[in-house]
Amino acid sequence: MRQDGRPVVMNFTGIYEKETFYRSEKICWIDCRDIHGTNCYCDEQAEQILEERIRKLPPEGIHFIDSGNYHYMTKLWTDKIREPFVLILIDHHPDAQPSLFENLLSCGCWAARVLDENPHVRKIVLLGAEEELVKSLPEKYKDRIAAYNEEAVVHDRIWEEFRKKHIEVPVYLTIDKDILDPSQVKTNWNQGKMKLADLKKVIYQILLHEQVIGVDICGECTGSILEEAGRKEMEQDDRINGSLLHLLEC
Repeated sequence: MRQDGRPVVMNFTGIYEKETFYRSEKICWIDCRDIHGTNCYCDEQAEQILEERIRKLPPEGIHFIDSGNYHYMTKLWTDKIREPFVLILIDHHPDAQPSLFENLLSCGCWAARVLDENPHVRKIVLLGAEEELVKSLPEKYKDRIAAYNEEAVVHDRIWEEFRKKHIEVPVYLTIDKDILDPSQVKTNWNQGKMKLADLKKVIYQILLHEQVIGVDICGECTGSILEEAGRKEMEQDDRINGSLLHLLEC
């Protein structure tokens, strides 16, 4: 993976202040808690502020972007790419539905906005998205979106077909931890059934075979960290973030 600077941690909810996975790293910390209009939906003013906060940072490298409510940050990071690329989305949800409100960026429509607005994206490849959600995608996107379900993704034989059919240019990889089974980590969205070992295997295959521009990771828990269950969720998040960061930096 292309490395350009320190891992970026975008703190929207305060959860990262309770985690330790980045403590031994030289990171770029971006506190976003003072920005109004960011939770699930990102209004135009908030979008402008966020664009300014990351203006001097490149799309290369590793970006932690808090819970799935802020997955729309992937659009803002990929807006910075100035070459043809494929967006690989590892997520239980396709995130490519039309916006419920015109011109309002959200965690559910950001991938559609990438296809509509980014002149450099060739296609989106969905890895692990729920099949019924994929079937419900708007028809206009279906020739620009390829999808592999969870069962297919973890088999080695998929990768030759995957690369031959879909990957001719560098890729940007975005990971939502809601792809994981709740036994592995708890997120604030309904989840898939993938095990962490399988997720790491998928990521490793991508790193091994593709030219990866950058990566972002979301899916932090949002439960009360003052409760015992909340502490357990936070510890799971922390452990998985550390494991993924180690894999991506190797």
